[in-house]
Amino acid sequence: MFQQPSFIFATKSGTQGLPRSVSEATTEAMKSFPKDFVWGAATAAYQIEGAWQTDGRGPSIWDAFAHTPGKTHQNQTADVACDHYHRVEEDVALMQAMGLKAYRFSIAWGRLLPQGRGAINEAGAAFYNRLIDSLLAHGITPWVTLFHWDLPLALQMELDGLLNPDIADHFARYAELCFERFGDRVKHWITFNEPWCSAVLGHGIGYFAPGRTSQTEPYAVAHNLLRAHGRAVEIYRRKYQARQQGVIGITNNCDWREARTTSAADRAAAERGLEFFLGWFADPIYRGDYPDSMRAAVGGRLPQFSDADRALVQGSSDFFGLNFYGGMYAAEPAAGRAMAQLAPTGNGGMAEDQRVELSDDLAWMKTDMGWNIVPWSCRKMLGWIDRRYGHPPIYITENGCALPGEDDVRVAVNDTRRSDFIRDYLSACHAAIAEDGVDMRGYFVWSLMDNFEWAYGYSKRFGMHHVDFATGVRTPKQSAAWYAETIRRNAV
Repeated sequence: MFQQPSFIFATKSGTQGLPRSVSEATTEAMKSFPKDFVWGAATAAYQIEGAWQTDGRGPSIWDAFAHTPGKTHQNQTADVACDHYHRVEEDVALMQAMGLKAYRFSIAWGRLLPQGRGAINEAGAAFYNRLIDSLLAHGITPWVTLFHWDLPLALQMELDGLLNPDIADHFARYAELCFERFGDRVKHWITFNEPWCSAVLGHGIGYFAPGRTSQTEPYAVAHNLLRAHGRAVEIYRRKYQARQQGVIGITNNCDWREARTTSAADRAAAERGLEFFLGWFADPIYRGDYPDSMRAAVGGRLPQFSDADRALVQGSSDFFGLNFYGGMYAAEPAAGRAMAQLAPTGNGGMAEDQRVELSDDLAWMKTDMGWNIVPWSCRKMLGWIDRRYGHPPIYITENGCALPGEDDVRVAVNDTRRSDFIRDYLSACHAAIAEDGVDMRGYFVWSLMDNFEWAYGYSKRFGMHHVDFATGVRTPKQSAAWYAETIRRNAV
C-alpha cells in the first residue's frame, strides 16, 4: 500500500482521534467476530518477489522507474526485495505458523506475459502454481490480485500503457489466462489494487511509475481501469464462475474525511472528499456513473461511459475490497484560499477540482509514514460504504502500520505498537459489524513481511516479520504471535 504523504494544516480540536490506551483495550471483554470470518495477510508481487530478470520475467514500469536515479529512496530497487521467488516454501511456513486462513498476493503480469501480450512464460506460470499449491497444502486460501501497479514495460512503451483505451482488452486477455491456469484452485479474485494510486500517483503527481504529471490523465487512466475491470469480470462470470465457483471484485483505497466543524459547508466538503477519493471508483460499479460532485467540478475532463461499458462496469463486483489506514479532517476552503495551499497530495492530487482543505488533530498519533492513527474513522468508513452502496459484503484487504526504528531487528521484534494499532482498528471493525450491521467478512493485515515500499524503498517497514534485506533472513515480530492468537480466538 502507498499514499504520498500529505502536507497539511494541523488543528487542535480535542481527543476524538486518540487511540485507546493498552490498559483500556486489555480490560475490555473479548470481541468475537462472525463464524467463518476471513483472517489473512497481504503482499504484492513487485514488493517481495525479486528475481526481476529470472526465468523469462519481463520488465515492468516499476523496474524502469526504480532504476531511474532520484525516483526512489537512495535509488533502491526491488531487484531482489525479499527474494520470495526463491523462498516460497519458507514464506508459506511463516503463514502456517501464524494460522492464517487466507493469503492475498498479486501476480506479476510480466512474469506470465513478458511483453504484456503474446506467448505465455511457462516458468512464470510454474512459480504461481507452486505458490498456490503450497498454500492449499497448508490450509491457506489464496486471494489473487491480478494487477498491483507493475504494468509490463512493453505495454507502456508500445501502447502508452494505461492511457490507451485498448489496455482494457489486453488486461482482459491476461486475466482470462489467469482464470484458465489457476481458477481451478483460486476462488477469490481481485482485478485491481488501488486504481486511485495508478491514476493519481502515477499520472497526476508523478510520484509513482510511470512518473507522469497531468490534470487530465488521471481521469482517463481511472476510466480505462474501470473498463478493464468490467471486461475481466464479464469474462469470468460468463465462462468460468459457474464452473470454478469463485468470486471476483476490486480493491479500492480511501481514508476517512471527517467534517472539521458541524457547518453545512464543512459537511459537504467532507462528503465531496470521499466522493473524489472512493466514489470516483466505486460509484460507477455500484451506481452506474461517477459522482455528481465530480461531474460538476471536472466537466469535460471526466470521461463518459458508453452504454456498453456502463453495462459491463455496473454491478461488476461480488464484494467490496477496501484498503484502509486512517483519516483527516475536511473543510470548505476559505474564500480566496490558493489551491496550492490545499495539500494537493492529500486531496488526491486534484485540489483544484475537489476544493477540500484537509487538516490533522494535534492529539492524533501517527505511523512512520506520517499517517494519522484514528481507529474510530474505520468504523465510519465502513458505515459510509454500507449505506451508499447497498450493504455489500466488505473485506478490508489491507490495514497495518509502519513503525520507526525497525531496521534493527532487536527493535523490530518488540512491535507491541503494531499489535495495539491492529487491535484498535479491529475493535472499530467489530463495532461496525455488531452495532451498525455492516456486512464485513474478512480482514487482511498489511503486511506479512517487511518489503520494498515503492518510492520509499526499504526505509519503511510494515511487516509482521522482519526481513534482513542483506541476507533475506526472516524474523517473526511480536505482532505475528499476537495476530496468531487473535485468529485462534476469532476475537480481539
